[in-house]
This record gives sequence, structure tokens and C-alpha cells, in this order.
Amino acid sequence: MTDPNKTLRVAMVGHAFMGNAHSQAWRTAPHFFDLPVRPEMAVLVGRDADRAAAAAARLGWAESSADWREVVVRDDIDVVDICTPGDSHAEIAIAALRAGKHVLCEKPLANTVAEAEEMASSAAEARARGVRTMVGFTYRRVPAIALARRLVDEGRIGEVRHVRAQYLQDWIADPEAPLSWRLDKARAGSGALGDIGAHVIDLTQHITGDRIAEVSGRLETFVKERPLATSPSGGSLGDSSGTVSTERGPVTVDDAASFLATFRSGAMGVFEATRFATGRKNAIRIEVNGSLGSLAFDFEDMNVLEYFDARERADVAGFRRILATEPSHPYVAAWWPPGHGLGYEHGFTHQVVDLVEAIAAGGDPAPSFDDGLQVQRVLAAVELSSDTRTWQEITQ
Repeated sequence: MTDPNKTLRVAMVGHAFMGNAHSQAWRTAPHFFDLPVRPEMAVLVGRDADRAAAAAARLGWAESSADWREVVVRDDIDVVDICTPGDSHAEIAIAALRAGKHVLCEKPLANTVAEAEEMASSAAEARARGVRTMVGFTYRRVPAIALARRLVDEGRIGEVRHVRAQYLQDWIADPEAPLSWRLDKARAGSGALGDIGAHVIDLTQHITGDRIAEVSGRLETFVKERPLATSPSGGSLGDSSGTVSTERGPVTVDDAASFLATFRSGAMGVFEATRFATGRKNAIRIEVNGSLGSLAFDFEDMNVLEYFDARERADVAGFRRILATEPSHPYVAAWWPPGHGLGYEHGFTHQVVDLVEAIAAGGDPAPSFDDGLQVQRVLAAVELSSDTRTWQEITQ
């Protein structure tokens, strides 16, 4: 039962696309799930005081601030939720951990392996003091994905042999789409590889319970210059919905990434991440083939998991379409009757639930900063492989 006398006061840094999604989750979670402690939306932080105040009022935060450094050391803050571009993740997270705050940090964990290592080290030191950390790989919390993990754990598909993973979008396929921070390596770290490729790296490792051991990859930037935006974003995916100028600036990240992978078990993997798949808005496609069956998922049909049982007779065998909306499916019992599907936002709510429950129990949330560091090493290995045209090992 929720104890109304126990609270977790949350400060969130950043209030664009991810800030909106996280705010909805913090508002919703305690109303649908019986949490052991009650999260309070205490402070929203943004770079501009007026815009932060307006966002706080709209999203349901009690107050706002333009100074994250002052907020993360406040005695009345328990959790810091980081929804900023990757170039500020390390500084904010490390400061919050040193101040004794639990930290939820959006993915990818950092812009470089060195930053991610420093964050993981700070998390390990903080953990010894009872401080917890989590990386926001939210798609883990889609019920169909959580069900896939359960079926692999139960041995339903046997020994994993093949993994295929794609994350397909088209939001910058237009060469006149303006520059945003997501297209600036200094702020984003990488392009499609880190922004969306990180998700399918994490998802496949999560579902299989295995880790990638080596990669061979290629990155490509199809449109190397774009118009400069001249006014603030209106909150689109690329944070670039303002007016544009006739001036152009360089795109310094990849538009698309593809790589082969070998998992530690010996399973083979094929990965693709692109923002140039015209007609695909948010297609996360994962297929796992095992010795006893297969699983397949596509986020554009997110309430469905396909399952093939290779032990069935050939005359009746085929992929089974599982509608993951039953109360027995992960997370679903708190929501609607069977057949009433969940949406994108529910994964963020489930993330809050898992984080709050772990903190209250004194346990370690997943994915941890160590998990985020491992994904960062895979991203770096793919980039180095593309530069050198060689296979690269992930040794840790």
C-alpha cells in the first residue's frame, strides 16, 4: 500500500520532448499503481526562467528554476530526472549523485565512453550510500517486450541463434529539415546510431539476456548541410520546428547506421538505425530466432508479440499473434480491460513505477549506469569500426 506520509520529491532537468513524456509519467504512475512511496513533482529546471515557469505550470510541477546546480543540492530533493541533451548528462548526474540524489538519466547515458565510465564510477560510489541510478531505456517497459524477455527466460525459443533489430524513422529525410541539437555531434554525441540505435542494442541484449561481444559497422551522413533554425523549437521530435534561415550549417553526426554483431553466446546479430526510412515513423523491429522457436515485435504494432513454436506439427505451425493486453502480461493489470491497448506514454509510466519500487525496497533499478556504459561501448565500437573498416571487440 502507498504510504501517503512517505514521498520522493523529484526535480526534472529539461522540458522538451522527453521532459513532456517524463512529466506525464510522474503525474500518472501514483494514480494507477499502488506505489510504496508517493512521488512529488517538486521542481522543473530549464535554461530560460520564463519558459521553465510556463512549462512547469503546464506539466504540473510545483515550481521551476533556471539553475540546476542550485536545485540538485537542495535538501528537499530526493530524485533528479535528467532529460537534457547528452552533452550535459555527465555533469548533472555526477553532481546529483555526489549530493546524495537518486538519478534517472535519459539514454544514451553520455556522449563518450569516458563520460559514461565516470558516471558509472560515481554511481558505484553513490550506491554504497544507498543512492540508486537508472538509465531511461524505456522500451524495455512495453508489455510485449517484457513478455518477450519472459518467454526467452522460460526457454520457450531454446538457444538463441539469430537477432535482427531495426529502428526506422524518417523525420529528417527531407534535406530541407532544419538543423537541431540532435544533428550536432558536440551536443548529441552521435546521430541515428546513439539516438535510436542505442535503444535496439539495449532491447536485444535485454530480451536475450546476452551481450554483444564484437561488431562490424558502417555509418553514413546522406545530407551534410541543412538550414539553420532561427527560433526556438515547438517541441517536435527533432526539436527544430521553428522558422529557418537561408544560411546552412554542417551536419556532424550520422544519418544512418548498420552493423553486424556477434553475441557472447555466439549468436549472430544484424542491426540497422536510420532517420531516412521514408514512410517509417517509429518502427522498432526485433526478431529473435532460437533452436525451439522465434519471437518478433514491431513498435508500430506495439501491443502485439508474434511467437513461433518450432515444436508444433508442420501442418498447424505458424507465427502466433499474442495481443499483450491481458492482466497476466507485464504491467497491464493496472490499466484497461483486455484488448484496450496501451501507448507510447505507458512505457515511461512503467519506468517510474520500477524506479520508485526499487528505491523504496533498497534495490538496484535496471537498466543501471553500468548497463548504460556497456551500450556506450558498443556505440563507440560501431563508430570505430566504421572509421577503420575493421571488426571491433567489446571487451568489458
